[in-house]
Amino acid sequence: MKTSVVTGAARGIGLATARRFHEMGWHVVMVDRDERQLMAETSGFDNVEPVVCDVSRPDQVSEMASGIAACDALVNNAGVADFGPIEETGFDRWRTVMETNLDGVFLMTQALLGPLEKTGGAIVNIASISGLRASTLRVAYGTSKAGVMALTRQQAVELGEKGVRANCVCPGPVRTKLAMAVHTREIIDAYHDAVPLNRYGTEDEIANVVTFLCSDAASYVTGQVISVDGGFEAAGIGLAALRETGSRS
Repeated sequence: MKTSVVTGAARGIGLATARRFHEMGWHVVMVDRDERQLMAETSGFDNVEPVVCDVSRPDQVSEMASGIAACDALVNNAGVADFGPIEETGFDRWRTVMETNLDGVFLMTQALLGPLEKTGGAIVNIASISGLRASTLRVAYGTSKAGVMALTRQQAVELGEKGVRANCVCPGPVRTKLAMAVHTREIIDAYHDAVPLNRYGTEDEIANVVTFLCSDAASYVTGQVISVDGGFEAAGIGLAALRETGSRS
């Protein structure tokens, strides 16, 4: 039985990915620092192993990795979001974002490299469209996700000779519970206008791409940054008014 390790697995994209692996018959190690939520989501499932761990803490990551002999897929999904203007982003806020979003990817990869080499496994790092397209209020978040993309390429080049693949997925706007709780109607409409598919993505749609990249079907895919965003990145500065005009012509 193949084994996957998914961080930030107690909710959102991480949870959807863990469930998809479970449906595929894999053993799933679900890693999250929110013990209560993690235990609630894993209760009653076979072949699912909850591990409470803060991926930004080297000692906790080392302890988590000590119990994993072989790993076929590592999904570095754990992340924190902190949105605010540059002048209001103190160094403590900057470091909080970097510790989880970027340091955590490095620490998890380093800790599980042996188990990944043993299986010729795959790494998928979850970045964001915010790492590809600059936006207001995302100085720490966007920069951390751009760093994840660069780290992914480094992993792919260095670990390829060890038989380990590494790719990066950049979700666009996704209809998570958190997003829907904080996005106003105006923001939702604006995203719909900016995304060629005219909607938010779903957690399952992201999970489908992640699990594909971890599968044998993607055995020659490595070093790639893949946007799963309904065409958001490709659309550039496309104006809704112009698109509406075009649709009537």
